[in-house]
Parts: sequence; C-alpha cells; structure tokens
Amino acid sequence: MSIASSMTINEGQLSAATWLASPNANKRPKNTSIDTIVIHNISLPPNEFGACGDGGSHYVKALFTNQLDWDAHPYFQTIKGAEVSAHLFIERDGTMTQFVNFNERAWHAGRSSYLGRAECNDYSIGIELEGSDFVPFSAPQYEVLAKAIVAIYDAYPKTRRHLTGHSDIAPGRKTDPGAYFEWTRLREMIARLLDT
Repeated sequence: MSIASSMTINEGQLSAATWLASPNANKRPKNTSIDTIVIHNISLPPNEFGACGDGGSHYVKALFTNQLDWDAHPYFQTIKGAEVSAHLFIERDGTMTQFVNFNERAWHAGRSSYLGRAECNDYSIGIELEGSDFVPFSAPQYEVLAKAIVAIYDAYPKTRRHLTGHSDIAPGRKTDPGAYFEWTRLREMIARLLDT
C-alpha cells in the first residue's frame, strides 16, 4: 500500500485529482529522471480567487486548457496567447485538478535552472496553488498539497530531496509561491505523513 494512503499515483495520474487534459505538454527528454517538485502560485485575474468566465469555467483551468477568453478581463490581454500548464492545480478549498500526466512534461517553469541544471520542465513536477504573493494560503491547500507530495515521493522517490519554489529556479523573474508560503509548515506536514 502506498505511504500516501489517501492518494495514489497509477501510470502518472493522481487518484484524488480530477483529470482535465491540457494540450500544453509534451514528452520529457529520453532518459530523464523525474526528481524535482516545483511549487507555484497563480490567480486570474491576479489576486482574485475562484473567478470564472460566463460559461462557468475557472479562469486558471481555462488558461491551462487554451480556453481562456482573452477579452473577459483587461489583464488577460497582457498574457494573450500564453500556452502554459502545470501537472496539478490546487484551489483554495483543496479541490485538485491534474492537467498533465506526471510522466509527461508540463510547461510550468519557463526559463529556469535548479542546482546547475537548466530547463526544469524536463525533470520536474509543477504544482500550482490558487493564490498570490500577498495572501496566506488556506489550510485545505496545505493538507491536499502535503498528501499529493507524499504520493509523488512514493511514485518518484528521487523527488524526496528536491522540493523547491518557482522563485528559486527562476530568481529575478518569478517570485512565487511568495513570502506567505509556509515552507516549514508544509515540510512538517509531509514528515508526519511519512511517519504514519
């Protein structure tokens, strides 16, 4: 049984996540080991949570599936045409959506480098939290994130030593998950889960 008893990963898909395929993904380079987890934050429009379009589609989910109406908000014009994705997106209430199979490359990191290795998308798993640099994250987000990370550790053991933030792999260009993200809280939750 998986050490993440409430979540398991089978053939690159997380059992607790709703699947919503993104076209913004491709194969990882051959012989590439998945060994890093990158934490991000995102909100659309910035600093607005749970915002949806006229059709009821969450703006972040619409962005990751190339369905965002660029005219729905003035900010969207500044990112018009962006083709991005993440493996997981965790909303404020803990709802989790998976857009890209973990075995595939999601387009979440952009130009990046971790421990001297460029192109983090090649070897990392990207997790987006609904939030911003200016607001604390919710308790349900930490709970779901910790469980998801433990499930990833179980399926991809090399990730156990490499949990980082977008700001760490793209310093000067990115600031997320931001100063309000509680790394110590997350690591303690992960440790408790691993001990059970």
